[in-house]
Formats: sequence, structure tokens, C-alpha cells
Amino acid sequence: MKQQELLAPAGNLEAGYAALFYGADAVYLGLKHFSARATAANFDEEELEEFVAFAHDRGKKVYVAVNTLVEDDELSELLNTLDICSRCRADAVILQDLGAARIVREKYPELEMHASTQMAVHNKEGALALKKIGFSRVVLARELSLKEIKDIASISGLETEAFVHGALCYSYSGMCLFSSLECGRSANRGKCLYPCRAAFAGQSGDKHYFSMKDMALKDDVLKMPVTSLKIEGRKKTALYVAAVTDYYRRILDGKGCDTAREENIKQIFSRPWTEFHLHGKDKTVVEPDFVGHRGLPIGKIEQVFHGRISLHVRHDVARHDGIQIDVPGEEKPFGFSLRSMQVGGESVFEAKSGQEVVMTLPPKAPKPEKGLTVYLASSGKVKGAYDYSRPKRGEFRRRLPIEVKVFVSAHKVTATAAGFSAELKGEFLPALEVQKAENMVYGAFAKTGDTCFEMSKLSIENPERLFVPVSLLNQLRRDLYSAIVTENKKTSLPLIDKPFVADKQSWIIRTDDVNVLKDIDLDTVDEVTVVLTPEFDVGLLKSLPKNKLRLALPALERAPTKYAELVRRLLDGGFRKWEIGNWWGLSMLPTSGIDLSFDGSLYTLNTQAAQAAKDIGAGRVTLSVEDCLNNMQTLAKSAPLPVVMPIYQDAPLFTSAVCIRANPCKNCPQGEKWLKLRHDGKDYLALSKNCQTMLFAERPLCFAAEAAKVPAAFYRVDFVYRHYLPEVAASIWNKVRHFTDVSGCAKGNLVSGRNF
Repeated sequence: MKQQELLAPAGNLEAGYAALFYGADAVYLGLKHFSARATAANFDEEELEEFVAFAHDRGKKVYVAVNTLVEDDELSELLNTLDICSRCRADAVILQDLGAARIVREKYPELEMHASTQMAVHNKEGALALKKIGFSRVVLARELSLKEIKDIASISGLETEAFVHGALCYSYSGMCLFSSLECGRSANRGKCLYPCRAAFAGQSGDKHYFSMKDMALKDDVLKMPVTSLKIEGRKKTALYVAAVTDYYRRILDGKGCDTAREENIKQIFSRPWTEFHLHGKDKTVVEPDFVGHRGLPIGKIEQVFHGRISLHVRHDVARHDGIQIDVPGEEKPFGFSLRSMQVGGESVFEAKSGQEVVMTLPPKAPKPEKGLTVYLASSGKVKGAYDYSRPKRGEFRRRLPIEVKVFVSAHKVTATAAGFSAELKGEFLPALEVQKAENMVYGAFAKTGDTCFEMSKLSIENPERLFVPVSLLNQLRRDLYSAIVTENKKTSLPLIDKPFVADKQSWIIRTDDVNVLKDIDLDTVDEVTVVLTPEFDVGLLKSLPKNKLRLALPALERAPTKYAELVRRLLDGGFRKWEIGNWWGLSMLPTSGIDLSFDGSLYTLNTQAAQAAKDIGAGRVTLSVEDCLNNMQTLAKSAPLPVVMPIYQDAPLFTSAVCIRANPCKNCPQGEKWLKLRHDGKDYLALSKNCQTMLFAERPLCFAAEAAKVPAAFYRVDFVYRHYLPEVAASIWNKVRHFTDVSGCAKGNLVSGRNF
């Protein structure tokens, strides 16, 4: 097998240099726009150009994360970002947005496309679908087991990438709307506020039910047959990147796990570690009592004095190191800088592992208790342990050599290069010193500044030996180089088909429970979409008009083969209308002869994405419930295929492979169970079913009043997940289909503008 790639993160230039110095084969990073880590420092064009040149000089690769969803009026800015990636010769771009993928495929074929983990690839069928679309690599969902990873990695001609270390989200990546709908900051647009890390009142009291430990696969990475082993951490320091990269480089080089280096990482930044679900389901992946950085455990408090504590330390500790102590009832450990400590009654600067240490607490510290764990949260020794070399600024800027010709006549001066020309008119007199005049021309055009050019040769034709002022020469150079740069920039988007104009407005009910329709007059419904499960009773469909039926495959399914027989039977039974919520659905259905709809979880936030969906085979797309009104209006008017606007929905705030139930897995009934949670005055409901957890806000979304302003071809009302009495569903239906809001509902980002 080809040597595996160790892929490290870089939130800034320093982290990138640290990653390469300590053994990364490739680095992934973000630019100022369209990065899923929008709050990281990220790279500007000059930094990217310099870093790519430096990496390529060492035989390393650089991938740029352009992995957020893009609104329609941001497409021109997306072109600028992709231009930068192309000019700087990035090795690949990491994408989530289907429209961005279409633009790259048609305008930037030199850039490889990697499917971001935000595209929620969690099975072989989904990976195969993205390969057909043009992706050369897929970044796998973190939740997968080793067996599932091996299955996907077996696909011929497709690279796979898997996370091996770093922070974990409670939700499947790309399937979380929590921060977006509740806080107005979307994870899909790089602005997550991590509300899942907060404490909730629930079945076990006030706990952090969704706050995950950090992934650390250690030497299990040697069992993973993927192309690339990925370290998370674009918001981490260069020190952290250096330490983690160094740790895994040694493992891949056959030197094994290093305890001292592991301890270093935990002192820099670390929550408790977990292997997540690599070897099967694990209910201990959440850290319910504390959030944030903990550090390296170095002992437990043995005695408490007035303002001091004593313990036998299991690691060297020095004055000014950072110490943290678990304090019951507090969300975060209490931390302080160690100003004073004693060993054997003597004040010391450093204590060795095994010694009994008396530590002086700072004023106003909470009173600690015997038995509490003490952590070494930062260490001066570790901070100095990961030095690295970096080039001088500008040393590795990539320049394209160009030959410049300058022609001077009495009334104009002309410059040409790379098939482009620029000229300035003037009245030019004979030069007093011909050589000095030529030197001025050379000096002017040698100044390539922030451009990507380097003048390799200059030819001057000045038969009359005329003098051109340096100010005009500088302007001529700027005009010439600007013309070359402008021509090489992509200024137009790929063409799309003419907008679809609906001749009428149609109404859809989507449900996972056919019984909910009992009190609804189906003559008022144009279509009924029924969400399938592997155990679905096909006989229930007989109660519904077949010409109005559409069958939906869910957004999440780890084992799609469970649907194969059901889908075959339904296709054989003449059901030709289908909906998919994830890429795996494309692999389950025929490529022709069906009427295919994309659900909102296959995000369509711009017209390029809509055209891409149409090119793939979609007959219509569904707007995302996290979108805003202005963008929905644009898509409804400009998309090249019909759009569906959801106007009533219990939107899952997230979908997780982590079980929230307090009971052990053994003998768990795994059936449906609802749990109540509360945070910051808001009530939530968690649905636990078949080892999966979904979270819902107490208030459903309702966009009925605003929907009248969106000229969609279809409006959709969802009765999915929660159990609705038929009479309640009928009441809701009769309101919203007349564009009347249901009281007590939420609006998400619909009217809040661009914050999401």
C-alpha cells in the first residue's frame, strides 16, 4: 500500500511551518473567506503563495478548505477565493457546497476536489456517489468504526481521509443546525458557537450531555487503510500542531507511542481522550462534568491547609506552570499560575515526579477538597520543547518568469509580455545619459511587487535614445502586469439553465407516520412524501393516492444495504417519485426513469448548486431551513429547476451517533425514548432511538407568513419525528396552507439576515 499521508492543520502561517517541520506530509488551511473555521487567523493570498512554495520545495502538499455553504450573492467572492487557490498552486480544495464543486470542475480543473466531512459521508454508497460527481477524495465521518472505514477505503480510484486526533462534535458533521437555528451562527458557514458544550438540566441533573472528549487514536492509526490520516486543529496554536504532528509522525515511522510526548500534548491542550467508535459503540465518549482544556493529571489532593494543598506529583512541575483543579459544581476546572511551592518544607523552583509538593493557592481560590484531581495545564518546559525553523519572509514566494519588451518612440512608450501590452502617450525628449535612461527602464519593470511575476528578461528598443520619466515607466509596468493578472482571473461563473417558473403553487405534506393524515383532506394536498425505514410496512401506502406519493430515503443510514430489497420492491411496484437526503441515496436509485427530489439536507444555497443538482438528475431541490429569506427568494426566482420551501418543520438541531440514555448498552431496548432538557430558559427534547440521538427545540419552525413572499414551486409541511395527533396535524395544515403562522413557533435565520 502507498505510504499514508499525515495531514496536519494550520490556522496560520506559523502553525503551517511547525506542521511541516515536525513531519506532516500535507497541511490543510483556510483563507479569509469560506472557511469552516472562520474565527481562525487563516491565510491571505501572500501567505498562501509563500507557504505553498515552501511546502512544494520540500515535496509536501497543501490543501485549502473552501468548505462552507455559499449564498448566491457570494458566488463572485467565491471565484476570487478559488482564483487565489489556483494562482498559488494549491494541491486541492476541500469543499462542502455543491455549487462550489461545479465551479471548480468547470473553471478550475487543475484543482483536485476533496469532499469535506461536512458532506456527511458515512457509508460506501455515499462515497461512490461523490466519486461519480468528480471528487478525488472523501473525508469520512468521524463516527465510523474501523470495519466501516475499511469498507469505504476499498473503493478503487478514490482516496479516503479520516480524522485521527482532535476535537469531536456531538453531531455528525454537516448535520448540525444547533448553533445556526438557536444562536444565529451556522456551523455550515464556519461560525459555530458550540452550544452543545453547554450544561443542560436533564435526566441526570445539570450535565454537559453533549460535550465530547477529544479523539486520540494513537497507534490504532496503523490499522487504518486510508490515504490520509488527519489531525484536527485549525484553531489550535503552532505549539499544539507541532506536538501532535510529532507524536503521530513517530508512530507512523515505527517508533511507537511515546508517553512523554503524549504528556506534552495534554499539557498544551487536551480534553480527556477517547477512540470514539473506532472499535464499536462506546458510551463513555462524553465528558459530562467539565468543559474545556483539562491538562495532564498529576495527582490528587491529599491534604488541605489554609490557602495551600499537598499532593504527591506524578510528573515534574515547576514554578509558573499552569495548574487546574476539578471543582465540583463548576463547569470548568479552577486554574492558576503556580507562584510558590515547597518540597520537604523548602521553597523550590521545580519539583520532581514522586515528590510530595505543597502548592500555594492564589487569593480567593475556591476551597478545594481532598481527593480532587490536580492537572498540569501548561508547562514552561513544554513550551520550549518544540522549536522549529521557518524561512525568511518572502524567501519562498512563487514567481512566474516573464519576458518584457519595451519600445520607446517620440510620442508613446509601449510594453509587452505574455501576449499582453500596455502603452502610454507623451512627448519624449532625447536622454542626456542613455545608459541611465535604460537603467531606469530596467529598474521600473523589475519591481514586480505583490504580483506573481518575476521579470526574467528585458528587451529595450529605443532607437532615438529618448528619455521616459520614471513615474510613467512605473505606471506602464502597473498597467501591463495588471492586464496579465486580470486576464488570468475567472470573472464569470459557469452558465446555468434559464430559471424555472412555476405555473402554480403546489403543497406537500412530508411524514414518517401515515396515520397523521387521517383528518386531512387529501384533495387539498398535491403530494405526500413518506419517509421510509428498513422496517416500513409497504401495505400502509395503499391508503394513499399513488399518484400523489413520493418516497423518501433518510439523511442518515450507516448500512444502506438494509434498504436495497425495500427499494427494489417499491420500484418494481411502480413507485417512480423519490426523495434523498444524503449522497448515498444516489447509489440506491436508478440513474434514469425516476422523478428525484433533493431534501434540504443536501444543501442548495445558490444557483450553481441548483444547476449541479439538476445535472446529477434532481428534478427539484429543497431550500434549507437555516437559510434566510432574501436568499430563498433569489433561489425561488433564479434556480433552473423547481424549489421546495419548507414552511413548517421540527428541524433536528443535530443528529448524533452518541446515545444520551443513562442506562448501559447491554439489554437496552433501543426503541424510541424522549428526554426533556433545559438550558438558558429554553426547553429541548432529545429523541433516543436505535443508538442514535436527535435534539429538537421545543418550538417548531414556521415560515408560513413569509412564504407568500417566496415564489416557490412547492411549499412543504413536515410531520416527522414528533408524534402528532391527526386533529392537531389537520389544524396546523389548514393554517399554514393559507400562509398563516402557527402560534408559538420559531423563525430560525429567516428574518435575521446574514448572521447565519
